[in-house]
Order: sequence, then C-alpha cells, then structure tokens
Amino acid sequence: MALMDVANELVAGCRDGTAAQNIDKLYAPDAVSVESADFSGMGREAHGTEAIKGKHAWWESAFEYLGGDISDPFPHGDDRFAVIFEIKTKNKETGDVEEMKEVAVYHVAGDKIVREEFFYPTGP
Repeated sequence: MALMDVANELVAGCRDGTAAQNIDKLYAPDAVSVESADFSGMGREAHGTEAIKGKHAWWESAFEYLGGDISDPFPHGDDRFAVIFEIKTKNKETGDVEEMKEVAVYHVAGDKIVREEFFYPTGP
C-alpha cells in the first residue's frame, strides 16, 4: 500500500466513522500516538494498536460527534502526511458543545502508520 493509499483510507475511515476499525489494517502493531498535552489523564503517548484503540474507545465514550470537516491528506515526501480536523462535538457528561480544530501528522513506514502526532491551536 503506497503512502497516499494509507492516507486516503485513513481519511475515509475518519469521515465515515470507521477509524477505530481501521487501526489493525492501517497501523503497525508498535505504532505510537502522541497528543500535544495530557487532556484525559491517560498520558500524552499511547504505544501499540491496543492502546490506540483504547484512546478511540475513550473518545467515543466521552464525546458525540456533531459534524465538521476532515481535510484531504497533505503528503510530505514518501513517509508522512497531515490531515486537518475541524469538528463539532458534544461532551456526553456535561452537554457542552465545542468546536475543535487540530492537525494530525502521520508517519508511515512499511505501508503502515508508525506514529501519529496531534497539534491543537491552544492548550488546556
């Protein structure tokens, strides 16, 4: 699978709500996911696909996706791509609605995502 095949499949999964189901297919078993800050108390880094699935499960249990835009991937050489997420969510516990914007950078090796990094415009 070429870089843009991985990138396009990841974006398609994010858009249609199957991102978590794509983890085993698109991510290396030892992939690392890095947040810009520890917003959830789980730490900034998740190591391995099971930990990344845990992040997805936590997010889906805490937030309701209300809509938004997920950009097409922006390739950078043959080993990275970025995606811009602009989404509206509702906190399931508080009912607060928030608009969020983040940039995700994905590093690819051996046709699998080996690292993802998330950047936010403001911190906690």
